[in-house]
Amino acid sequence: MPANRPILIVDDEPNNLALLRQILKDDYPLAFAQGGEAALAGVAKHRPSLILLDIQMPDLDGYEVCRRLKADPATEAIPVIFVSALAEVGDEAAGFAIGGVDYILKPVSAPIVRARVRTHLSLVRASELEKSQRAAIYMLGEAGHHNDTDTGVHIWRMAAYSRALAEAVGWPAGDLAMIELAAPMHDTGKVAIPDAILRKPGPLTEAEWAVMRTHARVGHQILSMSDAPLFRMAAEIALGHHEKWDGSGYPEGASGAAIPESARIVAVADVFDALSMRRPYKEAWPLEKVLATLDQAAGTHFEPRLIETFHRILPTICDLKEQWDARETTRAAE
Repeated sequence: MPANRPILIVDDEPNNLALLRQILKDDYPLAFAQGGEAALAGVAKHRPSLILLDIQMPDLDGYEVCRRLKADPATEAIPVIFVSALAEVGDEAAGFAIGGVDYILKPVSAPIVRARVRTHLSLVRASELEKSQRAAIYMLGEAGHHNDTDTGVHIWRMAAYSRALAEAVGWPAGDLAMIELAAPMHDTGKVAIPDAILRKPGPLTEAEWAVMRTHARVGHQILSMSDAPLFRMAAEIALGHHEKWDGSGYPEGASGAAIPESARIVAVADVFDALSMRRPYKEAWPLEKVLATLDQAAGTHFEPRLIETFHRILPTICDLKEQWDARETTRAAE
């Protein structure tokens, strides 16, 4: 359980509190509240991982307690399991309607209580793990561009383009979410590139380019440290997003289908965004010029099928660009 946060058990009858304590005390840290007002105070004090909440209480009933918790952004994510003698279907429906995740009838069965608690705490863990993973992705993505001249939303905008292009060529739904999270990490290896090269205002020398090209392998090495499917995809994108369809790219000179499709997709999205965004050394290119450049590179830099698909979904791409441009404007204003 995250940070040993307790389960809060709420009931106005001491015997019911004692029974639930007996059922759960060997497996979880527990906190108790005798009534609705005490429940709200207990939530504020303990920030519980889960709440077992009676409904019929003399001050605030369980429904009202749940409504107040769900109305507060600080507590809305805490799962609430109602534990009640109210056995009508409408009672259960009312509990679910205001945000309860489960409903246990009194008199309670110890195996049912343990099973329901275990299930919902596993969902809490999964949710917090996903938040942690997303935070790690955000940090790796930002780290790759920390000393670069890219604007802050570039990696997230091109990730949205990557997802749209992957969907258009038939990727399954689960993999769409994965490429959208993996794409922002494509330049993670730039953490190893000196500031003098990343921030150089003029053209790089051949020696400087040799150093810059190492970021693909470095990113692959960093991201390959995880066996998770998401980071495996991120690693292959980091290694392959500068490869070219005709084999003239780097670091391995891979060509055609030997380049992972994820990297081929991200390459198109990355270049489109780089050309269509304003940078310190250039203005944003008009859409027609960007598309003409992509067309000219079809069959050499890019897979022709992906460029054809990109044209087909251009309205979606433009909608995404408008949405992210608006976010960038808001972020700059802040």
